[in-house]
Amino acid sequence: MIHSADIREWRTHDVVDVGGHKIGLLEAVYVDTSSDEPSMATVQVGLPTRRQLVFVPLAGAIVGPDYVKVDYDKSHVKKCPAIGTDDVLPAEDEAAVFAHYGLPYQPGANGERQLARR
Repeated sequence: MIHSADIREWRTHDVVDVGGHKIGLLEAVYVDTSSDEPSMATVQVGLPTRRQLVFVPLAGAIVGPDYVKVDYDKSHVKKCPAIGTDDVLPAEDEAAVFAHYGLPYQPGANGERQLARR
């Protein structure tokens, strides 16, 4: 398991897919608000003039010497709903990120978000 304190040290390092292909750079870690464990990461992708952030689940991720290897294919990650590099994921779009990966979405009992940036 990757712990929140450990993964934060890998910001700006490469994120690679299951085949070792570079997806982009790790930008931030999001934790599951019910467990405070790392759940998703945002990855900076795109050209220098058109960068955006895509989300990728951290379940099954492996930390290497200069990279974080995720359990998803590069093309699948890049098709995930994206946000601008200075934007925040709107609460109403959070479920779409989970749906993209076929993961269950469980907001809090009072409608709280499932993800929080750390």
